[in-house]
Amino acid sequence: MAEIIITETNFEQEVIKSDIPVLVDFWATWCGPCKMLLPIVEELAQEFEGRIKVGKVNTDENMSLSSKFQITSIPCLIIFKNGKPVNKLVGFRPKTAIIQELNNVL
Repeated sequence: MAEIIITETNFEQEVIKSDIPVLVDFWATWCGPCKMLLPIVEELAQEFEGRIKVGKVNTDENMSLSSKFQITSIPCLIIFKNGKPVNKLVGFRPKTAIIQELNNVL
C-alpha cells in the first residue's frame, strides 16, 4: 500500500482513529532533505503494510496541522500510536534508524 495523503480534512480519521500505529511524514515540495527521504518513506509503506500506516502531510498546504504539532523544521516524522504522538524524528534519518523506531511501537 502506498502512503496516504493526509490533510486537515482526513487527519482525524486516518491518524487519530487508526487501529494501527501511523508514521506521518511532514514535508514540503521545496525541501531537499524531504526529497531524499521520499523513497525511504515509500519503501517503509510497503515493508510495514498492514502493521503501520504511512501518511504524508504537505506542510505548505496544511499549516494548521503543522502548527498543531509544532513542526518548525522538515522533514519531520511523527509516529502516532492510539491516536497520540509517541515519537518525533526531525531531519533526515537513515532507513535503519526509522525502522528501529517503528519496531519500538509494534
